[in-house]
Amino acid sequence: MSHLMDSLERTVVRCAEGHVFTTDSFPMQQLGAERIGPGRLLRCPRCARLRHAVPVAGEQR
Repeated sequence: MSHLMDSLERTVVRCAEGHVFTTDSFPMQQLGAERIGPGRLLRCPRCARLRHAVPVAGEQR
């Protein structure tokens, strides 16, 4: 199990409140032929609420 966890890439994301944190996975999901979008609903570790979060580009960290 530890080997599986080592292979997961961490993604830096920003929640709707502006908090920046990392998550183990941030899959890009699709609904049929249409992409849902870059955002996901994640629990922010800073405010402990479910927030819309998007990946952070390298220069925006």
